[in-house]
Amino acid sequence: MMIRFINTYKDLFGVEPICRVLSEYLDGGFITASGYYRAIGRVASARSLSDQLLIPELIRIHQENYGVYGVRKMWQAMRRAGWAVGRDQIYRLMRAAGLQGVHRGRKPVTTRPATVLDHHPDLVNRRFTADAPNRLWVADFTYVRTAGGFCYTAFITDVFSRKIVGWGVSSTMHTQGMPLMALKQALFEARRSGSDLTQVVHHSDRGSQYVAEDYTRELVQLGVRLSVGSTGDSYDNALAESVNGAYKTELVRGRFFESVAQLEAATAGWVCWWNRQWLHSALGYRAPQEVVDDALVAVV
Repeated sequence: MMIRFINTYKDLFGVEPICRVLSEYLDGGFITASGYYRAIGRVASARSLSDQLLIPELIRIHQENYGVYGVRKMWQAMRRAGWAVGRDQIYRLMRAAGLQGVHRGRKPVTTRPATVLDHHPDLVNRRFTADAPNRLWVADFTYVRTAGGFCYTAFITDVFSRKIVGWGVSSTMHTQGMPLMALKQALFEARRSGSDLTQVVHHSDRGSQYVAEDYTRELVQLGVRLSVGSTGDSYDNALAESVNGAYKTELVRGRFFESVAQLEAATAGWVCWWNRQWLHSALGYRAPQEVVDDALVAVV
């Protein structure tokens, strides 16, 4: 601390006068001019040199990942970037750099129960597992406050890879808005990959948007099996809720969006990052797209 203070003001006042004044006003703990010159002449330690090299890289990787990674994921991200670092070292460097991960909060319920009787069964029963891509999709949406009022973002996530296969942003919660937009995107991607849609289970909560005829008609025609959890129970659609929570924490929290268009552009960037860079502990700290690619190679 003393060395830094002298370095800041030495060109203005000189080293010797600063040290002399400090010795008059501080009862011990001050540094002499000769002590200052010895200190700045010391060769930096190996750890200090290593920290000078690693901290800028740590900051860069943290910022590239929306500033959301904590120690565990930063450790994995640095190792993937080619740095041989330990977890305790990452903890120390993050503290030194003032970096920390984000923590998710709770959100209001957006599910509106359907007003018509729905007979779709729960085919998942809280077992969110799949043995290949396009076997189980989970769907849900969340709200975002903008300058013009609330907007809504819907996601469809593939359980096998945690990849977001469909998404949409809209200023309303109507079925024809973001839920159907996300669904059409997911179906397009599945068709393009040559997937057998009759093997897909589409799981959602029992909200009116997801049991509406406009939403379910095409799924039924294509042979997709519909699965619906109970009304108002987040555990019945926990994985989709988790994606919503990550989106709100990693992209939305602390930001202000002027319009639906601005939110949509930001969401597009976040989804790209989620699919291609985001490290998931359940995937062995791999990105969702890596898991999909590995699955395709295994089939070939």
